[in-house]
Amino acid sequence: MAPTSDIYSTHIITQMTHPATAKGRILAVLAALAALWFGTAHAAEHKLNVVTTVAPLTNIVANVAGSYARVEGIIPEGVDSHTFEPVPSNAKLLSDADVIFVNGLHLETLIIKLAEKVKQASTPIVHLGAHTISKDEWRYDFSFPKARGNPNPHLWMDVAFAQRFAEITRNTLARLDPPHKDGYYANTTAYLARLSKLDAAMFDCVASIPAKNRKLVTYHDSFAYFSPRYGMKVIAAIQPSDFSEPRPQDVVAIIKQLRREKVPAIFGSVVFPSKVLEEISKESGTKYVNQLEDDELPGDIGQPSHTYMGMMARDMGIIAGALGGDGQCMAHIDVTNLASQGVN
Repeated sequence: MAPTSDIYSTHIITQMTHPATAKGRILAVLAALAALWFGTAHAAEHKLNVVTTVAPLTNIVANVAGSYARVEGIIPEGVDSHTFEPVPSNAKLLSDADVIFVNGLHLETLIIKLAEKVKQASTPIVHLGAHTISKDEWRYDFSFPKARGNPNPHLWMDVAFAQRFAEITRNTLARLDPPHKDGYYANTTAYLARLSKLDAAMFDCVASIPAKNRKLVTYHDSFAYFSPRYGMKVIAAIQPSDFSEPRPQDVVAIIKQLRREKVPAIFGSVVFPSKVLEEISKESGTKYVNQLEDDELPGDIGQPSHTYMGMMARDMGIIAGALGGDGQCMAHIDVTNLASQGVN
């Protein structure tokens, strides 16, 4: 009722004052109303600025956010996320962010330090990993030894953890952007259903691999959470914890182990090409497959398979085929983004 009373009072005053003065007051009222209207419209149209780090996380968050938020990742695809150093343009991105999602588990230490310096006081930094598993569940291995205190951070290689990432993202965005709460929940429900199908297909793929071949030898150990989830065993990882090349004695030990366990194939990474793995392959008589991806999405931006689900399906098919299983076991899984299915 207050706005009506104010406008009415202004109308009465204009009848009793000089026309020029009255006109000025009317214009002032109209200007105030216009400012109020534009301000309300702007608030309704405002989209959250969401910043993430590695490409798989960026894609998971983007599927939850849909058209309701702007999502941008800091770490370029094809760049080693473990050694990435922020550049000046990242500071601007972080300072404009309404929320920052990181994997955590010591993966993005430099980015987090920069964010804490430049972000707005009200901007939360959401550590997805810390909200997904406890420290007791952290995994350590050859590439990430416990002595160094840095756990293996590749949680997203377990689809169940990726589902938890989506739920955390949904809850966070809904809290920060209540007008679009229903949209975030709808997107997440649809996305979780598709992740469940992906997860089930992963188990089926591993089941197609002869039991004696369900062993992984990789260059960079990205499969510490993947393997126990899907019934595989990581028997060796080539890259040391300082991301250098392995020592000759380590290489010899791995070659002997491969011969002893008769592993059909060893796996390299698109991001970590390795001549050492090529030599190990030759000396051990195993097949070398250098096509796996763990923090880079397959194909080019805009292609249907350039998604987190696309990365997981592609890796699983490659692994299954190389180890004697069904290389086409993921062919029936829809790996496209929700946006391409008409979801907001």
